[in-house]
Amino acid sequence: GQRVNEVRRRLGVQLAKEQPVKADVVIPVPDSAIPAALGYAQESCIDFDHGLIKNRYIHRTFITPDQTVRERAVSMKLNPLPEVVAGKDVVLVDDSIVRGTTTKQIIALVRAAGAKSVHVRVSSPPVLYPDFYGIDTPDQKKLIAADLVEARKISQAIGADSLGYLSIDGMLSAIDRPRESLCLACFNGEYPIDLRERAEEVAEIQAKLAINAVV
Repeated sequence: GQRVNEVRRRLGVQLAKEQPVKADVVIPVPDSAIPAALGYAQESCIDFDHGLIKNRYIHRTFITPDQTVRERAVSMKLNPLPEVVAGKDVVLVDDSIVRGTTTKQIIALVRAAGAKSVHVRVSSPPVLYPDFYGIDTPDQKKLIAADLVEARKISQAIGADSLGYLSIDGMLSAIDRPRESLCLACFNGEYPIDLRERAEEVAEIQAKLAINAVV
């Protein structure tokens, strides 16, 4: 019963309240993070601009199964604008960080375009647990937040000057839906099924996904 664009904007507003930083410009990772970046800029009174231009012919990189392909796709997918970021302290807003490799490359692109500093702000809580229902995050060891845990360590690993996530409570407040109506498994590990009792079912789901990916 809510517009996704408005919910994402509210996520950005809440993120600015929880994870403020002094900066010159807020830029989104296009396209899904644009509303959150707008909300962050609005709440923090920092200028908003499009510092990354997206190549529309490159698909979403985090769901590409091969790491080498993912890395090559990022450099083809996004073009930084030096006139927006050069010499500035930049807030880079994204909607999530999964493996961290894509974010690391984007930060490198923004720095190469002349940014003085890059502060990453994420409009979701840390992704700590894998999804078993169609998203390509089957191995918890590949989730950077599950591996490094502390935001400071993740920040160092991806090359950011600072990193801030939205809290689960903050996310729920922005979404404005009853907690029990949402699946938060990727953030808190509370799956709608008992994975220990239904491990065979999960393995079957994963096998089907693997077959479909090959087909």
